[in-house]
Formats: sequence, structure tokens, C-alpha cells
Amino acid sequence: MSDHRAAVTSPPADLDAVTLWTAREIAQQPQVWRELASYLDAHRSLVDGFLAPLLARDDLRIVLAGAGTSAFAGQILAPGLARVLRRRVDAVATTDLVGNPHDFLAEDVPTLLVSFARSGDSPESLAAVGLADELLSDCHHLVLTCNPDGALYRTFGGDAGRGRSLALLMPAGTNDQGFAMTSSVTCMLVAALTVLGGFRDAGLLADAAADALPDLEERARALVAGGVDRVVYLGSGPLGGVARESALKLIELTAGRVVSYFDSSLGFRHGPKSVLTSGTLVVVYLSNDPYTRCYDLDIVSELRATLPAERVVSVGCFGDPDEESWSFPALRHLPDAAVAPVLLLVAQHIALAQSLALGLDPDNPFPANEVNRVVKGVTIHGLDQ
Repeated sequence: MSDHRAAVTSPPADLDAVTLWTAREIAQQPQVWRELASYLDAHRSLVDGFLAPLLARDDLRIVLAGAGTSAFAGQILAPGLARVLRRRVDAVATTDLVGNPHDFLAEDVPTLLVSFARSGDSPESLAAVGLADELLSDCHHLVLTCNPDGALYRTFGGDAGRGRSLALLMPAGTNDQGFAMTSSVTCMLVAALTVLGGFRDAGLLADAAADALPDLEERARALVAGGVDRVVYLGSGPLGGVARESALKLIELTAGRVVSYFDSSLGFRHGPKSVLTSGTLVVVYLSNDPYTRCYDLDIVSELRATLPAERVVSVGCFGDPDEESWSFPALRHLPDAAVAPVLLLVAQHIALAQSLALGLDPDNPFPANEVNRVVKGVTIHGLDQ
């Protein structure tokens, strides 16, 4: 088993050299999750010393903030963390927080701002922490980032972060060099689940991912081989954030040439279902919650009655692992947010396979820099405007 898992940390041999970074960063995820678990275990006293007094406060508000993929991490985590912590947990994109700070920081209550940031250099990420400190009288910061040289880590990491803030650095190699966030976002998800939600099963996630990765690559290529003109991702609750991130991954790696949509299993019928064509692929994420899963399975059955069966794929921990069902049964007992890192591997492989099928370079789908890996061109305005 150990030899097998070591093997999947390298990109498949048949991929062209231009995909080296993206393929490697997808494949390395089981390994870096294990490294992350060891790092967090070694720093548990430091983390607990910072978080325990805050989480003991009944009036503490937790805000999960990031931009793009990092924002979707917050959307995946917020419902489950609110349930576990029995307190208010809000997912607020930094792009919303910076654009409308008086709305999203309207209540001057004790706040823990959790910043998710691959590079730590995005203009909105830096502005968000400044605005929170400016508008709130009691604000603490937890920074989850992948870049030791980024502005966020330089500001809050090491000795600079003592007191009202703590910065946790994801394992080396997670500051993805490929265009799209892959191992970076899943590591930040696992980190937040661990330090805020008491999650201790990173090894189980790594085992499930390592066992599935070789098959995922082959199945993803077969899935897009017949031609896909658009992809719809559906998920409920925390898996709604997974659906949204999945849709973004496809747009990014195909440079927008394959349009993708996202919605909830119930919400899709209320208008968005209009996007379906004979060339549409639908991926439905199945919840581990038995009640929620009823609605997920209902939309799967409905769509398979109108689309070719192979065009409607269910992904989750229940169901037979056949051509139309991608299953991770070892994770059935986990909450949906905890399963999310493994489910995202499916979306990453579909996006990679579709990018290659179009003859694109997944590491650099925008060679003319129409879209940048780290956002540029944002002017941050002062509150006195």
C-alpha cells in the first residue's frame, strides 16, 4: 500500500510536459494532507492556546473569508462548523467584504476573521484584514496560507503574529504553480476542519484519495472523450460550495471554452435547468446526510430520464461504483465538509481532462495573461471616499 500511494504523487507518465505542475499538484494531495496533519499535531498547543479562549466566548462571530476558490472553501465549511461550534459562522468573500464593508461588518461584535489565501498577496485579502481591524473594536485573525513569502504570512506569521493573530502555513508545494488552485484549497479545507472543527481523520481522507486517484484520471478522460459543450455541477448544503468550486475549475482550465454552471439539487429546477442540452454533462454530489441525499437522488433520477445515462454522474460515498456513480464508501460516516477535499479531486480531474482534450495548456490556459494566477489591477479605496 505504501508503494502504491507514493506512486500517485507523481504525474501520470502519458501527460505532456506542459501539464507537469497541474497534474503533480492534483496527484500530491494525499501526501500533503498527511504532512499537514503532522504539522498541525506538532503545533496543537500553539493553535489551542490561540483558539480556545476565543471559542469559549458565546458572542464570538467567525467569518470565513477568501476570494474565488478561497471564498468557496468558506462556503463549504460554514454550515458544518456552525453546527459543531454552535455559533454563528459566516462565509463572506473578501471581494464582498472589501466592496461593501459596512454591510458585512455592520455588527461590532467580537470576531475571528479566518483568511484563506494561496498566495497571500491578493489585493482583496490584504484589504479585508485591514478593514476588519478598522471597523471592529475586537477582531482576531487566523490566516491559512500556502506562501511563506506572501504579504499575509509576513504580516501575521512567526513573531509578527503573536497576540491577536495566528498564521498557519500549508505544506511546501501547496502554493500551486499551476494556474488553478488544487492542492492549496484542499489543504486549507483540511486545516480549517482540524483546528476549528476538531477533525482528526486526515489520514483516512488521504487513504481514500490515494486509492482512487489512478482510476479518477482514466475515468475523467473517458467521460469527456465523447465531447462536452457544458457541465453542470449540483450539490446541497456544504456540497453547494463544492459544486461552485468545481464549476470554476472547469472554466479556468478550459479558458472558458466549456461553460459550467452550479446550483443545489432543489434549486436547479427553478430556472437553471434551462441550460441543459444533449451535450451537457451533469455531476451531482451526493450528501452523506440521509435526508439531504433524498433530494440529490431525486434530481439524479429525474435527469437520467431525460439525458443519456452516461451524461448524469453521481459522486459521493453512497451508490455502486459503476460508470455513472463515483463512490468513496470508506467516507460514509464523515460530514459533507470533511468529504469535500476528496470530492474535489473528481472535479479537478474532469477539468484537467477537458483542458487536455481541447489542446490547451492546463498550467497556463491564458498565455496572453487575460486572466492572472494572482489577481492584478484592483484599486483599493479608503473608507473616507
